[in-house]
Amino acid sequence: MASPMRSLLTDLSRYVRCFHVFLAKSTEHQTMKQFVEQQLPGLLASTGSGKSAINILSVGGGAGEIDLQIISAVQANYPGVAINNEVIEPSADQILKYKERVAATSNLDNVKFTWHEETANEYESRMKAEKKSQKWDFIHMIQMLYYVKDIPEIIRYFHSLLAAQAKLLIIVVSETSGWETLWRKYGSSFPTDDLCTFVSSANIKGILDSVGLKYKVYELPSHMDITCCFTEGDNDGELLLDFLTETCEFSKTAPPELKHQVLEELRKPGCSENRNGKVIFNNSMSVIMIEP
Repeated sequence: MASPMRSLLTDLSRYVRCFHVFLAKSTEHQTMKQFVEQQLPGLLASTGSGKSAINILSVGGGAGEIDLQIISAVQANYPGVAINNEVIEPSADQILKYKERVAATSNLDNVKFTWHEETANEYESRMKAEKKSQKWDFIHMIQMLYYVKDIPEIIRYFHSLLAAQAKLLIIVVSETSGWETLWRKYGSSFPTDDLCTFVSSANIKGILDSVGLKYKVYELPSHMDITCCFTEGDNDGELLLDFLTETCEFSKTAPPELKHQVLEELRKPGCSENRNGKVIFNNSMSVIMIEP
């Protein structure tokens, strides 16, 4: 009998609900914001030197929360310099939220926003068909490489769009995280439906090494409270389990044995630690900064 399990990405509205629970339960965005505020300005020190405008390309920009932090960091480095910020994002709902966030944010007078409602693959195909090849001063791909068809090709393509002194920033889950442990062991049991691929910093470093690109890695420790996953019928817990396994309604559709094994694994030291009676998942990320 065919498995009733299906990829979470077949139901985008549920995916977004799961993602919001994930953000509420994890330190993901706080950790990223800290990196953007404290370390990114130094890493982009020469990126906009002597330029009348700085071109930023956000690949998978989501609802713009981190994008606006990045723009703020660039503005701090280059006060008054015009910024052209283009966003590739396939979710119309996320783009709408992004536009609302921009409308509610001050100090964006010198920033021009353009949104492309498409995937990274669709953007590449469209640019090639239109024979366009704009150069960018900063390109970032934050937590989105799981959702592209050919990761080495996407990295190669966007790297080819870097201007001199430019940087390509990638953020993915760290090879030391609980995600690595869970997906290395059970990923083949989850229904990706060709819509997502598990990758961690180890995979990305391997790809970059194989093509000889220079990069530096910065580790971002992050954690997530997954205690609610162990309460049968808890709504947040079910949404979080969906997100962890990329499976739509995992609790209801997974074979009982797999569900039991995944819940057991999530409690183990390779994934989580017990802190004051709470199960705290290792959500650490790696920032990979690539030179032109």
